[in-house]
Amino acid sequence: MSSPPAYPGIRISGCRALGAEGSSNAESLDRLLPPVGAGRSPRKRTTSQCKSEPPLLRTSKRTIYTAGRPPWYNEHGAQSKEAFAIGLGGGSASGKTTVARMIIEALDVPWVVLLSMDSFYKVLTEQQQEQATHNNFNFDHPDAFDFDLIISTLKKLKQGKSVKVPIYDFTTHSRKKDWKTLYGANVIIFEGIMAFADKTLLELLDMKIFVDTDSDIRLVRRLRRDISERGRDIEGVIKQYNKFVKPAFDQYIQPTMRLADIVVPRGSGNTVAIDLIVQHVHSQLEERELSVRAALASAHQCHPLPQTLSVLKSTPQVRGMHTIIRDKETSRDEFIFYSKRLMRLLIEHALSFLPFQDCVVQTPQGQDYTGKCYAGKQITGVSILRAGETMEPALRAVCKDVRIGTILIQTNQLTGEPELHYLRLPKDISDDHVILMDCTVSTGAAAMMAVRVLLDHDVPEDKIFLLSLLMAEMGVHSVAYAFPRVRIITTAVDKRVNDLFRIIPGIGNFGDRYFGTDAVPDGSDEEEPYTG
Repeated sequence: MSSPPAYPGIRISGCRALGAEGSSNAESLDRLLPPVGAGRSPRKRTTSQCKSEPPLLRTSKRTIYTAGRPPWYNEHGAQSKEAFAIGLGGGSASGKTTVARMIIEALDVPWVVLLSMDSFYKVLTEQQQEQATHNNFNFDHPDAFDFDLIISTLKKLKQGKSVKVPIYDFTTHSRKKDWKTLYGANVIIFEGIMAFADKTLLELLDMKIFVDTDSDIRLVRRLRRDISERGRDIEGVIKQYNKFVKPAFDQYIQPTMRLADIVVPRGSGNTVAIDLIVQHVHSQLEERELSVRAALASAHQCHPLPQTLSVLKSTPQVRGMHTIIRDKETSRDEFIFYSKRLMRLLIEHALSFLPFQDCVVQTPQGQDYTGKCYAGKQITGVSILRAGETMEPALRAVCKDVRIGTILIQTNQLTGEPELHYLRLPKDISDDHVILMDCTVSTGAAAMMAVRVLLDHDVPEDKIFLLSLLMAEMGVHSVAYAFPRVRIITTAVDKRVNDLFRIIPGIGNFGDRYFGTDAVPDGSDEEEPYTG
């Protein structure tokens, strides 16, 4: 947990109230809230929670990834720093989500997760379901929330692990069948009416913000939201508000204001508070920076190659193919042809390390034959885009009905570090032997991140096989030291990497040579897929 902010208990009110200066609450409400109309579409949540939407949060300035994370892992493969967790509390319809979005946009941070407490309502019994149907169930009481699940979810997110989050249907007052997957990030924003109601949960929050909005504004917002988005009638909403919402705010929510590091009056209109919050989060993130590739480059020098490494025997045929694909004068057509031949040999060599058991079959002559059969459940291939996908046809050629997943890791042009941008993995991958494919591994940073993703999806370390046509000794050591039970299989190992972390003597940029594309020019805003 980070040290507490340098401004405990400060209440920020250094800006004008929402609406024109001197306006009444009613006038402010007219300015703030759009009129309810028959054609009004429901409010869209811009978070990573919607299963049908891509893991992106689009703002007026840029796109923010909400299902990825930066490489905050040291050379041991462990997370070096936890993500920065912000708690946003306040009454129902106080504008917590709007404040969260403003913070996200002002932060200018590419990796963020917005976690809503609304996802963690408990599953209701039949009796409670009947009460909820008639607006007689108290959803604004601490007992309505699954705090154990909230705490375990937030802990995993702070550690950079993947989590399953329930999807709650406010119309039926129940959890949907499907759950959504979230991943850790630079910043985690957790918002909810009871965000500060549990002691253990409070300890996980690095910064606590209370959004303080006038009760009349909150009531009008709640009326419009529940009627237009949740199919309620006005009488039911008012009944629920008077019976449960207002008393719960007075008893459970408002008293937690004293626990907040910052109180934001008037919510999204308080730009002074937003600026102060953003400044503090930036300072915390700077302390969490880590140059992964530089750390890997200086680690494990002069160590013997690990026993988990298996190099394809350097026969004259293998060496001849390496000669062709390493030659800068080789045509693209020949480069592709001989690369595919090497990939086929590499994958067939890798399959010999899978577990096999004795089995007896009967031949067409009616005789028993004692042979071997695969002792695992299934084989899944996962390619690190873009170069790794070139190995997929070879895997499919030797493994019938193999499942394929993909991971996209790209270089941040400002920091030079690898970042996870996209992944698509088959279901129930934790039971499979996974063949992780990348054509070249230099420092091992991208491979380590990919292995880390697989471990987060509960794939056992000893069931992961990292395959690469060419590796640098540095990359071999880095992966083996961080993950000593991952099997590393390659066709050749080169001794050095240069100052740009390219393998020496190397093979060049494999993806560019294979696909016939030019390297991204220096200074370009376009990102080049990370292959190290």
